[in-house]
Parts: sequence; structure tokens; C-alpha cells
Amino acid sequence: MIATAPSPAPEDVTSAQSWAEWFVGLPLKIILIVVISSIVLVLLRRAIRGITNHIADGSSILDRGPLGESAVGSVLAKANPLANARRAQRARTIGSVLRSTATIVVGGIAFFLVLDALGVNIAPFIASAGVIGVAVGFGAQSLVKDFLTGLFMLLEDQYGVGDVVDVGPANGTVEAVSLRVTKIRDADGTLWYVPNGTMLRVGNKTQGWATAVVEIDVDYFADLDQVRSLLAEAAARVVKDPVVGAHILGEPTITGIERLSADAVTLRLKVKTSPAMQWQVARELRIAARDALDRADVPLAGQRDLMATHRAALGAHDGEAREAAVDGGAPMPRDPRSTPIDDAMSGRDARVAAIGEEPVATEEPDPR
Repeated sequence: MIATAPSPAPEDVTSAQSWAEWFVGLPLKIILIVVISSIVLVLLRRAIRGITNHIADGSSILDRGPLGESAVGSVLAKANPLANARRAQRARTIGSVLRSTATIVVGGIAFFLVLDALGVNIAPFIASAGVIGVAVGFGAQSLVKDFLTGLFMLLEDQYGVGDVVDVGPANGTVEAVSLRVTKIRDADGTLWYVPNGTMLRVGNKTQGWATAVVEIDVDYFADLDQVRSLLAEAAARVVKDPVVGAHILGEPTITGIERLSADAVTLRLKVKTSPAMQWQVARELRIAARDALDRADVPLAGQRDLMATHRAALGAHDGEAREAAVDGGAPMPRDPRSTPIDDAMSGRDARVAAIGEEPVATEEPDPR
């Protein structure tokens, strides 16, 4: 059965009734298709805008608790600039994808409905579109995989701008996230472009909270109870720090012996921190632990003899300083950059110099 195209003009151009009957037919149908399609598109865009605004605000559409509805909760949610950047990135990307998809779908349906109203057989167009879709799907499988993976990654908020992630081929800070590719800057400054479809697993090191882990290798014969006490003292010092301590979320814990070797015993100090602050907290813990162990004369692994030499050199230096003060001379200040080996060598040189200044007895030559 062949479809007959409607008349493009009224049969009697001089009759107003003929014009009205013609307008109620094809033109009104096309106008209704366009108007209804426009209304649907506007409603979809408004819904998409609402969804993206909820994503940008960090609140859920289905589950909004009292904290999310209060002014205090809004201020707390917007206080973190890193979280705001992540939410804004997700909102822009998801909003752009949804708006483009809505425009293409609604516009395509309206276009085919108008063609059908004009009497055009749209079956070949639909069949051709299906064939083209299948061909594009087979030819661009990796591209489609990247886009789908990127869409789900954004919806699930696996990572965002500013996060430190480990995706296998790259490990660094996320600088940009799109549907197809993620840009990651590693510690060497290299910018990696990682397709989203190639990420088999993602490790986010800065989401929610983190853990600062410090391992200390002490001498095998050190008093472990004393070492634990010193490490607890060092951790308490870091917790009281007004800057770093604000990022510590829990009490530091000192585990038992993690490793045992012929010359070392390894203890582990752990503390829960804010996201992306575990490295700074770990550095401060190492500094505090070194100071505490050094004041208590607890050597690290393999440093027993060197510490003894260092203490002896310091003792000799202090004795020389006291003697110089008694004799009226000014004591020589110690170079803060000197190592224990430098102190030992300085003490030996001082003793050699002292011996060299003393008169040496010589034997009289034999006249025979």
C-alpha cells in the first residue's frame, strides 16, 4: 500500500473554510509535533539542570538528610575547595552529556514524525540508521567503552580533580576528567592521558580519609618497651602541633614487631589522617621519632657503634670546651652540619695535634 502525501495547499485558495480545513490538517499536526517536542526538551533540560545542581552541591536527590537541608550543612559541604572542584567537574561533564543526548533523541524523534506527517516513508531511514549504528558500534568499540566507563565513573564518583590515584599505568594527581580520557600528573611532572576504558582498577589515595604509616628499624638489643614509649611521646607531640595535628583524625597506634632480622627490629606507627595529608603527617612523625630516640640514646638499626663514637666525640668536645673556658679561651662552636664520623675525626685530629705540640725526648748521638 502506497502512502499518499497530503496536499501542500488548500484545494480552493479563495475559500477561508478551505484554508481552515487545510490548517487543521497537516500544518497543525507539524506545529503540534514541534511544540510538544520543544516542551519535552525544555522539561528534560530543566530536570538535567536540577540533577547537575544536586551533584554540584554534593547532595542526593533521593536521600537528603537534615544536615544537607540546613545552612550549617551547606557551609560545611562548600568549605573544601577540592571537593567543590570535583563536584563542579562532574556536574559539567554529566550535564553536557545528558543535554546532548536529550537534544539528539528528542530532535531525531520529532524529525521522523514530521517526515511521517508529510507522507514520507521513514522505514528506510530507520533501517539505515540501525545499520549505521551497528557499524559504528563495531568500528568504535574502544571509544564506546571509554565513554561508558567514563560515564559510570563520574556517576559513582570514583575519583575527581585533585585526587591522588593509582590506575596501573600511571600514578599521580588527577588534573582533568572527561568521558573519554583522564589526565594524571605523576611525581616526575609527566602528564599521562589514560583512556577510561583501559582502567581495570583504580586506587584512590585521597578519598574519605587516609592513614599515615611510619616504620622504624631500631637496634636488635633495644628495649622495646622504651621504644614504644618514645614513639608514643613523638606521636603525641605531632598531635599537639597546631597545623599538622588538625589533620589527625584518630589516636596513633603502635603495632607489635612487624619484621625481625639479624640486626634490626621493625615497629610500625599508624595514625588516621585527613585525605591527602598522610604524607605530611608521616614526615612529621619521622622527625619527632628521630628526636625522641636520639635524646634517649636509642640507636637505629646498625647504628650502635656509630652512636657510641658520636657520643664519645661529643664528650671529648665538651671537655675541651670546658678546659678552654677555664683557661680563658672561647670554646669553638660545633658545626651543626657535622656528622658523627666528622665528630670522631675531629676528636682524633685534636688528640694528634695535642700530642704533636708536646716536647719529644730525643737520644744523644753516640760519639763513637
